[in-house]
Amino acid sequence: MSIQKVSSKWKKMKVLLKDKYIAPFHPETRKYSLTALEQMCQIYRTVYVKPEQGTHGKGIMRIERTERTSEAADHADEPSSEDVSSALYKLHYVKKKEHYDSIADLHKAILKRTMGKSYLVQRGIPLLKYQKRPFDLRVMVQRNLSGNWEATGIIGKVAAKGKIITNINGGGRIVSFEQLMMPYLTKAETTKLKKELYVLGVRTAKCMEKTYPRIKEIGLDIALDAQVKPWILEVNTSPGLYVFGYLPDKSIYRKIKKYAIAYGRLKPAPKSKSTK
Repeated sequence: MSIQKVSSKWKKMKVLLKDKYIAPFHPETRKYSLTALEQMCQIYRTVYVKPEQGTHGKGIMRIERTERTSEAADHADEPSSEDVSSALYKLHYVKKKEHYDSIADLHKAILKRTMGKSYLVQRGIPLLKYQKRPFDLRVMVQRNLSGNWEATGIIGKVAAKGKIITNINGGGRIVSFEQLMMPYLTKAETTKLKKELYVLGVRTAKCMEKTYPRIKEIGLDIALDAQVKPWILEVNTSPGLYVFGYLPDKSIYRKIKKYAIAYGRLKPAPKSKSTK
């Protein structure tokens, strides 16, 4: 039986929001429209516009609302009741930045980039930083050899200079979870958070399985805010495996590959021919 893949971020999110345990970890997300953009920019100083379907961070845009008389606040995601009529909007994509005086002009610029495809607008979470660059996490969850869900690995993805995405394809780099947490948590706190993220990952997989029974693996993209609270940015049903090969502990990658071979994601390595 083939492995089930779900490409729609919107469909996956709607499934997960039904779970009372998982729902609080989701930043507010809406289907993109002029109304949704205006309302989300009113509530939050930073929002992301992302394709409903897509991989490797392609097509993602960040919008920051700033006041004409001041720079954006450090905590740019905090709700605000201020009137947006006097605001400037900074649109950031890839390494480009553009400024717009009105929501209408901003919307027109976004439509030129979305090319009629379905997009989402999501609350921006200010990512923790490593060496002054933002990072997020990837938690890998797989069917193990017994057919049960198991969290098999966690990595950090650090954004390239000037980039708004952390994907390796976009120039980001892999750093171990423990190293990323050193400036923020004690070893005991880091261990505790790792266990909590693994629990969240397995809970997410089980929730997804109820609607999509043929999924075999998921990768959770997790943001950590200033209070080190986790936020689920996205759930992938066909996550990249090779990135775990960058970790110093090679046993993690070996286990991930072993499980992926068992449920059919990867082909087993060819047996070497014996010499006579």
